[in-house]
Formats: sequence, structure tokens, C-alpha cells
Amino acid sequence: MVRRPLGNNHLGPDTLLVTSDTTQTDLVASETEDTTVDLRETIRRARVVLWDFDGPICRLFARHSAELVADGLVEWLEGRGLRGLLTESERESLDPHAVLRAVDRRHPGSDLVAELEERLTQEELKAAASAMPTAWADPLIRTWSAVGARLAITTNNSPRVVGAYLDSRGLTGCFAPHVYGRTQDLHLLKPHPHCLRRALNATGSAPGTALMIGDTPADFLAAREAGVPFLGYARNERKEKLLRDAGATTVVASLEAVLDTVRQAA
Repeated sequence: MVRRPLGNNHLGPDTLLVTSDTTQTDLVASETEDTTVDLRETIRRARVVLWDFDGPICRLFARHSAELVADGLVEWLEGRGLRGLLTESERESLDPHAVLRAVDRRHPGSDLVAELEERLTQEELKAAASAMPTAWADPLIRTWSAVGARLAITTNNSPRVVGAYLDSRGLTGCFAPHVYGRTQDLHLLKPHPHCLRRALNATGSAPGTALMIGDTPADFLAAREAGVPFLGYARNERKEKLLRDAGATTVVASLEAVLDTVRQAA
């Protein structure tokens, strides 16, 4: 239904325009078609696929709370009389990486940072044992590898953790040796593009022939800085909004659509 002002054939500034259900359906269909075209073209160009780990491949902390891990790191620091190293907001952070970064900013390269990083790695290893695979990730990884794409992991998690998880799923052969994770140089964590550039250099790939799959603004920003096309994975509306607000234009809610497109392209 379109409500128009009486006796006037033109829409005025105060006119209420209500699209019909048919029009709204057409708009949704058009947006879906555009997304499908973008996804198909993005995948067609990709020769190397750079995966973030926690999110697109699995939910690392699905059963081992990241919030509790962050709390544990803060308590460990406080037990050593180092409460003053963190601001109040940092002490209340739900992200263990935020705690680690905060300490590294104040004591870069120190034994304290190395010990804290190892504690985080041990917690990530516990989490890997009960991580929840992302729906459609395993078959997508195997299919993409089988049709000739080169796969790498570019993550802020420990490479030891990634290796443990891949082994448990029988996926190591799809990525090895291209796993680029957290190092002692914590200032090079994403959104810094360091791990993406390591993957590109190791595979001898130009940025334009690669594709980054990630689920956070940091992933998108790292890909943009490295000149790598980006495909966002958002398992809920909040994640999608964060990605789109950061500038991501191609975002999927399920990897099933990506798997279907890879199969069609093959």
C-alpha cells in the first residue's frame, strides 16, 4: 500500500510511504542475489585462503569461558602484587588477549609477559579439547583443499593450540605447514597484518589472489592493511553489525553458502 496526499500527484516531504509486502520481498531477493554474486566472484578469484581460527573454524571458548580465563590472568597478576599494571576497565575485560596486550604495552618483551602468554596458551589448550566446530567449516576446508586452493591460518591464538585442534579433527594436512599464530611480538597481533603477510610470503602469493575469512573487525582491518580481499563470517546479528560498521561488505551468516559456492565453482 502507498499512502499519497489527497489531490496531489507528487509525494511531499511529509508523505508516508509504505511498501507492499511484494515490494519488500523483491528488495530482500535483490539484496540476496547481490550477495550471492559478490560471494561467487570473491571465491572465484581466491587461490589462497587465509582463515582466522577462533570463530570461522571453531568456537574455541564455547565450553571453557574466555571471561573466566581473563579473570584468571588478572587474579594471577594480582597475586604477584601487580594489580596496578591494569586499569579498572582492563581488569574487567572479558577478553584474555586484552589483558595480555595491556601488560605487554607496559613491559614489552619481559619475562612477565612471556609467563603470562604461556598461561594463556595453557588455557587455550584446555579450551581446544572442548571447542565446538563451526557448522560447515570441516567440509568446507576439506573441499577447498581438494579442489586446489592453498589454505593457511592467520590467528591471534597460539599456533600450538591451532595444531592441537586441527589434529583432533583430522585437518592438519589441509593447512600444514601454514599456521601463523601468536608470537612473542604481541604488538604484531591483528589488527596488525603481520600474520597475513607471513602467510602470503610463505605461499608466494600476491594479496589480490588471496582471501581472508574472519569474524572480527580486527580480522577485517588486518586484511585491508595487507590488501587481501575479506569475507566476513557472522554467527549472529551483533557480529554482523560489528563487521559491517568496520567496513566489511561481504558477510555470510553460515559457511554452508560458501561451501555450495566452492562446489559450484569446482
